[in-house]
Amino acid sequence: MASTRAAQRYAKALLELAQEKNCLKEISTDISLIKQTLHSSKDLKLALKNPVIKPQQKKEVLQQVFSNTHQITKELFNVLIANGRINSLDLVANQYQKLANKLNNITDVQVITAETLSTEMREKVMQKLAELTKSEIKLSEKINKDIIGGFILKIGDIQYDASIAGKLNALKQQFNNSNTVVSN
Repeated sequence: MASTRAAQRYAKALLELAQEKNCLKEISTDISLIKQTLHSSKDLKLALKNPVIKPQQKKEVLQQVFSNTHQITKELFNVLIANGRINSLDLVANQYQKLANKLNNITDVQVITAETLSTEMREKVMQKLAELTKSEIKLSEKINKDIIGGFILKIGDIQYDASIAGKLNALKQQFNNSNTVVSN
């Protein structure tokens, strides 16, 4: 919990600095790159968390991997390393993105389906969500064959399960909780 609070403070400071220097878009692009890189490279993520690797080595690795990022992003690395918080880079990036999305009225939505959404269906989903949330929608899609059909929507902490698997589980719960016996 303490690392999450610290990540929020660093993210807020980064956002305020990006606003002040009028480079919000560039920093947001950098943060997306950092998140994507840390997600796809478990080795980098482990290296940043490894206490055996010296801070200077971590700094050099980050400078090489993220050489094309904005100077403010590079300074974030330096501050996190100097304060012994570089292992929280992924948390800072996540918190920054949440704050920037809130500032720009963007809602992150994840839709989970059994099959890939058609372009037409994706557009309808995004349009309906934009109407409901009154914000721009940033949609991420995930395929999960286990839901059989339908969809699951995740908007922040809210989850709406309209999957066939979810409905079957609810029906199963009703049968298990029912005290009545049906006979012919």
